[in-house]
Amino acid sequence: MSNDDQTIAAIGEFGLIDRVTRSIGSSEYVLLGPGDDAAHVATADGTFVVSTDILIEGRHFRRDWSSALDIGHKAAAANLSDINAMGGVATALTMAFAAPADLPAQWADDMVVGFETECATVGAHLVGGDVSAADQVVISVTAFGDAERPVTRGGARAGDVVAYAGTLGLSAAGYAALSRGFRSPKVAVDGHRRPSPPYAAGPAAAAAGATSMIDVSDGLLADLEHISRSSGVAIDIQAERLDIPEAVATLASALGGLDPLGFVLGGGEDFALVATFPGDAKVPAGWTVIGAAFAGEGVTVDGEPYTGSTGHRHFA
Repeated sequence: MSNDDQTIAAIGEFGLIDRVTRSIGSSEYVLLGPGDDAAHVATADGTFVVSTDILIEGRHFRRDWSSALDIGHKAAAANLSDINAMGGVATALTMAFAAPADLPAQWADDMVVGFETECATVGAHLVGGDVSAADQVVISVTAFGDAERPVTRGGARAGDVVAYAGTLGLSAAGYAALSRGFRSPKVAVDGHRRPSPPYAAGPAAAAAGATSMIDVSDGLLADLEHISRSSGVAIDIQAERLDIPEAVATLASALGGLDPLGFVLGGGEDFALVATFPGDAKVPAGWTVIGAAFAGEGVTVDGEPYTGSTGHRHFA
């Protein structure tokens, strides 16, 4: 099959990104382009980081599972987290909103209230956007922010320690519960509907000398694979160092004795952060060391390849 005949499903999310970025130019203002959680751009009087994310009804949220307030919170959290993952703090966001003509206007009002409430936790606000008609609700957000020292995915080195901040597995467990018609454990369901990223952890990691960082949106192992590839290092995680939330363990047991570790390692959308730090650095408060980087490639758990799901794959 020629390159012209390949489908997006065949090449995958990152194959698609690789293809389209070949056509993207650069300039003196582009300090850091595609490939990280946010780009770093220069202006006449300073610099800023910027990132765009999209949420599509039926793929990223369901209106029968989550309220408009919940969806607004989640849309903001997903974008604020990308700025956080660069070691920055979001300052302003724009939103492109598309919806069916028969969607109640109050739904849009409530969604924006949830969005603004989440943004206010870091001092940011919605400053503009666009509106269009669509067959389902689509929320596309661009977030802008400040980062004194942007931390990329590509700076990890052999000898670094790997640490995470935030909670892992709750959103995936909540999704599993909702998928089976459950509304409990409430902590897990709420974690899926309205995640709570560790917004202070990104700037703290940057200040402490983090060498690489990413937010856990697809899954801990899947996102560590991005650091591994970008940095050219191997990463090993020690399972016993990972915290398994009680609600995750409860849900795993209720679903027939599933391994709760699977939710922690492969579950996304908690928007925790995972980063690498020099081996002799002091890891900031709120961060837990769970492994190390060393010469080689790939991500392992307790020294072995992980055979379960490592995280979400678009177009799979």
